[in-house]
Amino acid sequence: MTKNIMIVGVGGQGSLLASKLLGHLLLTQGYDVKVSEVHGMSQRGGSVVTYVRFGEKVYSPIIDKGQADFIVSFEKLEAARYVEYLKPEGRIVTNTQEIDPMPVITGAAVYPENLVDKMEKLGIAVDAMDCLALAEQAGSAKAVNIVLMGRLSRYFDIPVEKWEQAIEDCVPARFLELNKKAFALGRDYEA
Repeated sequence: MTKNIMIVGVGGQGSLLASKLLGHLLLTQGYDVKVSEVHGMSQRGGSVVTYVRFGEKVYSPIIDKGQADFIVSFEKLEAARYVEYLKPEGRIVTNTQEIDPMPVITGAAVYPENLVDKMEKLGIAVDAMDCLALAEQAGSAKAVNIVLMGRLSRYFDIPVEKWEQAIEDCVPARFLELNKKAFALGRDYEA
């Protein structure tokens, strides 16, 4: 049974490290894993999407609409933008931070209000929290990606030590303690 995770965000938020960490973890657990960075103008703050698919045998890295088990989102509007990719029983794990896209910055559009409430009213399971505040508590605003991985880990039957080992394998030593703290804060957060 193949599982599908979409990581969506805005360029420069660390979604590539998050997908690398997730792919590495799943490989160490014996899964066949395909990771694909799909869209994005990452250097310009544009939308970035990464697919992570894993299972006994995965043939394609692409996730079609209605197939994602999880959408991990660095920003609420990005979660809403890709909601059609979620399975009916899927779950969104999202940062509540709002990053204005270009149309909002230029005044051509307004950032939508109450996005989490709107998604929940559609019957979507949404796990939303202020990952930026938790990342800053861990020691760096750049650790939002690891806070999100900590949150996602709650939905996997993989021991926390294995996630921590993947962090050790993927993160430079000088950032290790900060990232482990960010992971724990995301995992243990209670709303």
